Amino acid sequence: MEKPWPEEAPSTLAALERYIIEPEVFDFLEKQEPGAGGEIQLTDALRVLAGERPMYAYVFEGRRYDVGDRLGFLQATVEFALKREDLREPFREYLEGLMRRLPNTLEPGI
Repeated sequence: MEKPWPEEAPSTLAALERYIIEPEVFDFLEKQEPGAGGEIQLTDALRVLAGERPMYAYVFEGRRYDVGDRLGFLQATVEFALKREDLREPFREYLEGLMRRLPNTLEPGI
């Protein structure tokens, strides 16, 4: 199901959009009718393919960000930078300086 509303979601699991798929998925894609947004959806083809052969998944334990959303993208970027040894301290110092001057001097468009 492509981006369902929370009340329509069949589970709390999410596809993080990293697939290792066999070439025959393209045969299924060619036969698909447009789905969500009027587009051919890979998830629809995978659902049909799953009815014919085994499919495997990895249950990810960790934090997930919606990087298709501006705020989610920024959150992921900041946390990634703070976890990197080579970026952690200089980036933390930058953020602390930014937060000190933010209420007074941050200009629109910066």
